[in-house]
Amino acid sequence: MSEGRTMPGRHGQLDRYEIRLQGQLDECWTDWFEGFTLTSESDGTTTLTGSVLDQAALHGLLRRVSNLGVTLVSVNVVRSGQP
Repeated sequence: MSEGRTMPGRHGQLDRYEIRLQGQLDECWTDWFEGFTLTSESDGTTTLTGSVLDQAALHGLLRRVSNLGVTLVSVNVVRSGQP
């Protein structure tokens, strides 16, 4: 296994994710999600947006979601050039 922390061809860029959860979390959870931005959506969901270092960090973040007991709706990577 390679020692690199980014995907080949990404050249040091961190992957940015949008993670949607059922229910609305207030801003007090921002620190618990290590700097991710929390946005309450009009459909009753919360979107977490932020960057992770690697897949291990992403899995750690998803474990935090699981530990909360909230329903995971979706996980999407946001590539550069996307809004």
